[in-house]
Amino acid sequence: MPSGVLFVHNNFPGQFRDLAETLAARGVRTLAIGQDHARGLPPTRIARYSLPRGTTPGIFPLAVRAEADLLRGRMAYDAAKALRAEGWDPQVIVGHPGWGEMTFLSEVFPAARQIGFAEFWYHGRGYDVGFDTEWFPVEEEQALRVRAKNPVMALSYAGCDAIVAPTPFQANALPPVFRERARVIHEGVDVEQIRPGPAEPFALDDGRVIAPGTPVITHVNNHMEPLRGLHILARALPRLLAEVPDAQVIIIGETADRPYGGSPPDGRTWKEVCFDGVPYDPARVHFLGRVPHARMLAALRLGAAHVYYTYPFVLSWSLAEAMASGCYVIGSDTAPLHDAVEDGVNGTLLPFFDVAALSEAMIAACRQPQAFAGLRAAARATAVEKFDRTKGREAWLALLRAFGVEIPG
Repeated sequence: MPSGVLFVHNNFPGQFRDLAETLAARGVRTLAIGQDHARGLPPTRIARYSLPRGTTPGIFPLAVRAEADLLRGRMAYDAAKALRAEGWDPQVIVGHPGWGEMTFLSEVFPAARQIGFAEFWYHGRGYDVGFDTEWFPVEEEQALRVRAKNPVMALSYAGCDAIVAPTPFQANALPPVFRERARVIHEGVDVEQIRPGPAEPFALDDGRVIAPGTPVITHVNNHMEPLRGLHILARALPRLLAEVPDAQVIIIGETADRPYGGSPPDGRTWKEVCFDGVPYDPARVHFLGRVPHARMLAALRLGAAHVYYTYPFVLSWSLAEAMASGCYVIGSDTAPLHDAVEDGVNGTLLPFFDVAALSEAMIAACRQPQAFAGLRAAARATAVEKFDRTKGREAWLALLRAFGVEIPG
């Protein structure tokens, strides 16, 4: 008799960490399928697969992604068959279809209900592609390559009984035929653990310490790239540093081999590109790289303002955490932010490419931090309302129960 939940994620647990931990803790049988690099999450056993080969040399360029996804789908199919041979028969499959692993699973478990995660449906225009033509000029072939990421994902969504998107922006990015099955459930952040608190002295890597009360601007950019506005921040800094002599800037994130928005030109890093020709004082602009989570939260509590910019793309967890921390958010007036920040109510939204506006907003935050206390409190309230992990967890559990999964508690 079918029972339990099978998670499918290329890098399990990914977005399913809290849900998998909750189900396992409540005695629900859980298993997972992921590629050989997947981190895993005990006690959920993971069936890892390896790719037997790369894509076919010389293949039609627009078919490269589809072939890679189908290869992963076939290997996940084989992993699922091995689980079935052991007697495993899941009641529900919860998976991320973005890499193809869900494509053939209905052939192995035809009775299982399927829930697909909607992280991002790719568009050739109107979303991240073509938004910033300085770095990524609009090219016909690029639009085709981006849309070619969708076909295998569409096969998976076609077999799903429900689709879960973290935000309305992500749900609305889906084609209408899939949007009808979508519901919004944000996986959330721990708003009880991540909350406003007194700033503490913040030690830098060189031994210096930033004292509480210092005007600090924070920015989290995991892949250090323009997709999250690194170039706009860089260009806005000289005026801030000149007009607020004691201001400090903390930037968290590391250079990525494969950033979301595409690779930088000439073999340089995006940090090098974005700060090329920008005069700034390295003694006041601190690049911390990737840091432990607690250190990031400590930086957020220190800040006079947190700068969060993004192309029309997936909203970062760091924004939800900044709002839960009671930060004054200065964000870009782009569609993803509209699901979290209302200008003048719980933060400030500015035109993405308006460097002067960002400089002025940061200067105002540093000079008059108390003027934004109401926006900070409202940001915290929004995080509790929209991004509370407990609420996201309960919504997921309700969906699984509706599909027949027995979950104690």
